[in-house]
Amino acid sequence: MSFYNRVVYSIIFLLFTVNLSAQSRWEMLDNGGIEWVVKDDIPHYDHIEMSGEQVSYVLRWGIDENGSLYTERSLIFPMLRTVPNNTHASLMHRFATDIPSLLSVDGLSLQNEVVEKVVINGVIEVISSFFVGRPNIGAARNISPQQTIVMRRIFFPSTDKPLVGEKYVLRNVSNREVVVYIPKFSQTKKTLPEKGTDGSYMIGCDFDGSGTFKMKPQSEVTFYVRFEAHKEHEKPVNVDMEKELSSRMSYIHNDIDGLLVLDTPDDVIDREFRFAKIRGSESIFRTKGGLMHGPGGESYYAAIWANDQAEYINPFFPFLGYDKGNESALNSFRHFARFMNPEFKPIPSSIIAEGSDVWQGAGDRGDAAMIAYGAARYALARGNRQEAEYLWPLIEWCLEYCKRKRNSDGVVTSDSDELEGRFPAGKANLTTSSLYYDALISASYLGKELKVGGSRIHSYQKEAKALRESIENYFGADVGGYQTYQYYEGNDLLRSWICIPLTVGITERAKGTIDALLSPKLWSENGLITEEGSTTYWDRSTLYGVRGIYEAGERDVATRLLKHYSAQRLLGEHVPYPIEAWPEGNQRHLSAESGLYCRIITEGLFGIRPVGFKSFSLTPQIPSDWNRMALRKIHAFDTSFDIDIERIGEKKIKVVVTDNTSLKSKSYISESGKRIEKIDLARF
Repeated sequence: MSFYNRVVYSIIFLLFTVNLSAQSRWEMLDNGGIEWVVKDDIPHYDHIEMSGEQVSYVLRWGIDENGSLYTERSLIFPMLRTVPNNTHASLMHRFATDIPSLLSVDGLSLQNEVVEKVVINGVIEVISSFFVGRPNIGAARNISPQQTIVMRRIFFPSTDKPLVGEKYVLRNVSNREVVVYIPKFSQTKKTLPEKGTDGSYMIGCDFDGSGTFKMKPQSEVTFYVRFEAHKEHEKPVNVDMEKELSSRMSYIHNDIDGLLVLDTPDDVIDREFRFAKIRGSESIFRTKGGLMHGPGGESYYAAIWANDQAEYINPFFPFLGYDKGNESALNSFRHFARFMNPEFKPIPSSIIAEGSDVWQGAGDRGDAAMIAYGAARYALARGNRQEAEYLWPLIEWCLEYCKRKRNSDGVVTSDSDELEGRFPAGKANLTTSSLYYDALISASYLGKELKVGGSRIHSYQKEAKALRESIENYFGADVGGYQTYQYYEGNDLLRSWICIPLTVGITERAKGTIDALLSPKLWSENGLITEEGSTTYWDRSTLYGVRGIYEAGERDVATRLLKHYSAQRLLGEHVPYPIEAWPEGNQRHLSAESGLYCRIITEGLFGIRPVGFKSFSLTPQIPSDWNRMALRKIHAFDTSFDIDIERIGEKKIKVVVTDNTSLKSKSYISESGKRIEKIDLARF
């Protein structure tokens, strides 16, 4: 990268950093969460999605100009199907019930709420003060002698039931005894029988812990609110709500915090990585078609997609080592494999309605390339021979499909791409051919492990070499003054997806592509815009772009981008997860985007590339201003291991790989950005 461009980028990043610092609403907590201490920075409104095996929960919340909390709960029940039973046919219902307004203290209603702080740590926690029997005090933040009740609220989904819970803890902070009335409250709604695939559904809201309580000063009373749904002939869910909350916290602190731990000098990146692990792994639904990872967003549940699941997040799950994640990944490939056919007709883009139907509304989006790419990477990283043998026919079929779809110029044709016609993609697009290229590389590694024969492996290697040349010849172009790629033939506007070749190791046009990505034509404060001249942005392209810049060796530039992005998502105005897009979906917390964030770390920063069931190449990209970084409790390659990297001298780094079972380790002296060709865990 030229000196001029480095200076320009440094100025841009400095401006972004200053601007973001001024806007940062949240602070990090020692326990892994984030906290907003409410001052005069109101009103403020946000939304967040949380999920469990049988429910997803979008909480729209905010604090108004008077300091009071606003909540609206959007509950989604993916296994309660509605009519027509299509992609979006999950039972959904919104509750805006104001729970504190149903309570009373000494016969007077709770009012004049002042929210003191909000904490997000896998659940949402809100601490508020209430003043009883006095005029509205607006947004005053000082403690008053008339303050009576401090309320702690925790909002959370059940881990395995069609249930959302809220915990309320009331504390008497006055200097006198008060009487608190928590009413018996039960609200049930019945849907129309013709609107459900199983007839009517019952949607309910109930209190647990109602009663009249004398509260001495500093004493506490706890009650719970349950929101649940079930089929008409079934009984409501009857559970211990405190155990449900404990189960959610166990998932956060044991299942996720104990897996794939990032440790770098940048606490913001470490923390956002932790949050991305949570969102990426929680959105897995136990359907009649098995475990299915679903994007979410009040739209996409009990279904799988060739991009979100096969391409984006499935290659990540083996590194995380979350059993449900791996099971859902294998199950998604099993569903896609059902549609292999001797005529080589397209595999559906999406398998919906718990596996009972398909969606093909955008035609062939390059789905076979997505599936082959994801399945081959997953099989290698998983390191399970039985699973790999099961997946091999699907990988072969998809590769053959792509081969048959090549045009006379040697690149792969398709009807659209993963944006499904939102932006033009021509008859052959850069993404599909790039994914096919990477799938061929992975298949050659996988074929060696499965001993499928040298001729087949050689044919994949030969096809990959020819395809790389075809990509250069067909897509390589001067676009807007940058030596990069036209996204499709005739494309004369820069597109964010020109980053894709970098992520699969095609670096012939790395300099021009990175310059184009970070030019004002594509880069904005919100990351990459989809097309030059547009205002639309999708996080997935930004996440791919940052990963590609790492893989191209521009580690300092990539780290500045990653730091800015992480701070924006973690501490800014819409927190704490990667989002889908804007304006479409209003920045929904779709789950697979979190998987893409995590892959920036595993494949970009650390440069892990599976090359066998027990082996990988490693290209560490430690930034020049870091002296260390580590990724611990990695669960790929059918084992658990750590990677610790530290700088020694100006140019050298020491890489230590430790097997967590045998406690044996190997050390490598290398340089940042230099590939260590093969680390074989079987030889430790």
